[in-house]
Amino acid sequence: MDVILLERVAKLGQMGEVVKVKPGYARNFLLAKGKALRATEANRGKFETMKAQLEARNLELKKDAEAVAAKLDGTSYVLIRQAGETGQLYGSVSARDLADTITAAGITVARAMIELNTPIKTIGLHKVAVTLHPEVEASITANVARSAGEAERQGRGEDLTQRADEPTFETFNPEDFADGEGGGEQG
Repeated sequence: MDVILLERVAKLGQMGEVVKVKPGYARNFLLAKGKALRATEANRGKFETMKAQLEARNLELKKDAEAVAAKLDGTSYVLIRQAGETGQLYGSVSARDLADTITAAGITVARAMIELNTPIKTIGLHKVAVTLHPEVEASITANVARSAGEAERQGRGEDLTQRADEPTFETFNPEDFADGEGGGEQG
């Protein structure tokens, strides 16, 4: 099915382009959300009359998105979750959780704007992209921790996913594990 795009759609095309898409995608997403028109002669004429208004609206939305991106880009948000000793969460952090946390901090963000391909399932610092407009993207950091104190330590750069009794590279001494004979071979 051929459609005329009324706005830029990622991985599809720019405003005004006539693109061929699958009928289901056109009916269920592009036409339903007002992002496109069917590519008929009547709609082509309608698009030409609407083009100036669409470009002005798009420019205004892009300006608003850039203002929000300036406030949002590079910020960090703490999400407290229960997790095991190894840092594996007992649940996960979804796009909805991130959107709710950002909105609670004073910046309104829809769940659909959060670009999270898979849910976050471990504690730590996770970079997440936020698409505020098809042409404007910001990057935030999700600080997932078991407590506020732990989140603060992670923010300073500590790795909390290792257990306390595990040897780290700095504390590992191979002589502690030798059998005393030197060669390490069993006889």
